[in-house]
Amino acid sequence: MRWTAWAAAYALGLAAITVSGAFVWWQREPRAPGTEVNALWARHQWVGEPHTDAEYRAFAGLLKRNRITDVYFHAGPFEADGTVPPAKYRYAKQLLGAVREYAPGVRAQAYLGQIRTVEGHGVTDLDDPAVRARVLGSDAALLDAGFDGIHYDFEPIYPDDTAFLALMDATRALTRSRGRLLSVALEQPTLFDALQPVYKALVPRHGPVHYPPRPTREFLLRIADRADQVAIMTYDVSLPTKALAGWHFARHTRWTLELIGDRTTVFMGVPTYRPLVPWAEDLAVALRGIRRGVDDLERPPKRPFGVGVYADWTTDDAEWARYRAEWPAGTAAAGAAR
Repeated sequence: MRWTAWAAAYALGLAAITVSGAFVWWQREPRAPGTEVNALWARHQWVGEPHTDAEYRAFAGLLKRNRITDVYFHAGPFEADGTVPPAKYRYAKQLLGAVREYAPGVRAQAYLGQIRTVEGHGVTDLDDPAVRARVLGSDAALLDAGFDGIHYDFEPIYPDDTAFLALMDATRALTRSRGRLLSVALEQPTLFDALQPVYKALVPRHGPVHYPPRPTREFLLRIADRADQVAIMTYDVSLPTKALAGWHFARHTRWTLELIGDRTTVFMGVPTYRPLVPWAEDLAVALRGIRRGVDDLERPPKRPFGVGVYADWTTDDAEWARYRAEWPAGTAAAGAAR
């Protein structure tokens, strides 16, 4: 009992020191400005339903006001066999014409994904070459429709997923042959690569429950060498205080930009929906944390970087105003995200 009490007291003391240290660290105002290269995940209705000219104009104005350069328009998801029925994006032509007219320079990418089959559970089996071939056929059809790129969001993707890497290779060949973009959304990387075997041992990867699909350093480098843009889904922090959540965003920003910021454009994902711990994680905390992470860089990355707002269907006018306040315009990392 005595040792149990000592262990509990030690753990509580360590937690108190961590929380206090994070609170002190969090007080300093970030120096880094926002960037001129930013992304937005957009709802399926933009390609699946008709809109008025006034609605297209208003959306284009929102993109320009908030310095959004890349929009991932949900055009899927993939069917189990890797296809996307054209009826799902029947209004893409009207949308893309409006974007080019009212928001020239903004890249409209087809946002495509599905639950990736793992150990027999899921929807789309990327291990099947025939499925991957049909995915590529769907990609080609969407590029033919006028999209500026393909944005993948398959989940879960583990760092030993050679089939996904093969799909990335084939898709890169397709998009580059058309002069278009390939982008991908990934989960936030591991804090320590050595934790992956621990997760795998504690939560075996079978059935509907999986251990966290966190990219390792090596896997993220391999993805960055294949993609024009990598969006890190940094949200859903599940930490109990604003300071700890902010530290999470800062740490992942610095680590990711130092690792792949010279190889590809990076977008750090920020939430505008109600997160798992709403009193600690919100848009303002995420943006402030990312700016603190940029502050900690020894030098800016060679490629452009910014934030990815998730998502347009959860962001109201008040949140966009908060975004502009917490991600103020600056000249850092401006440029074309190619």
